[in-house]
Amino acid sequence: MIELIKDKLKVRIFENRTLMGESVAVAVSEKINELLKTQPFVNVIFGAAPSQNEFFASLIKKDVEWTRVNAFHMDEYINLGADAPQGFGNFLKEYLFGKVPFNTANYLNGNLENPEEECLRYAALLEQYKTDIVCLGIGENTHLAFNDPHVADFNDPLLVKVVDMDEKCRMQQVNDGCFNSIEEVPTHALTLTIPALMSAPYAFCTVPSDKKADAIYHTLKEEISAKFPSTKLREHPNAILFLDEKSSVRIY
Repeated sequence: MIELIKDKLKVRIFENRTLMGESVAVAVSEKINELLKTQPFVNVIFGAAPSQNEFFASLIKKDVEWTRVNAFHMDEYINLGADAPQGFGNFLKEYLFGKVPFNTANYLNGNLENPEEECLRYAALLEQYKTDIVCLGIGENTHLAFNDPHVADFNDPLLVKVVDMDEKCRMQQVNDGCFNSIEEVPTHALTLTIPALMSAPYAFCTVPSDKKADAIYHTLKEEISAKFPSTKLREHPNAILFLDEKSSVRIY
């Protein structure tokens, strides 16, 4: 493992995705267990993407009192269909939420007639259950959740909002193998905002793959701004970025 620091952001680089995923799982499970020593429940936001697969596979094997953990969902497509396998809630249920006995698993619903009302409902949940840990990735366009550069706001007054997705973000869903063509990818989504994500006292960011090498370069090398939303991680007091050799190739 190689360790770096950029501003406040700790960076850990591993030889492959498996070692990376295991390291994230160890760090997250240890932090949950540490917090459970002093509080009755721990509230964790999880991102849904193939980049998280190795992390989730390792996390569900860890010795954690899951019945004292409340799980939250980071973003969701609008009007994709409740049973669509590409839905992020369905992804989380298959790989994580359905694998361990969380106290609660709180899903965003992108199929309601009024998505703005769903934003308010979920924001109220986040207010009630203050986030302790956020586990996220970084998009090919440096988005965090679905805060693409054109909608990212580091001072967003909202916790959850409706956004339109840029073409690079929608194409990433095709590159990830989730959709066959960009025409199949929804154009709008619900997302937790940058302040909602960054309010977590602890952030663990998992980003493997050569497809993310440019995004990691921008994350660590560009000026901190909403033009590259993931640069905001460099201001977080307790964030760790986990990479594999392929995603880190451009930063040396």
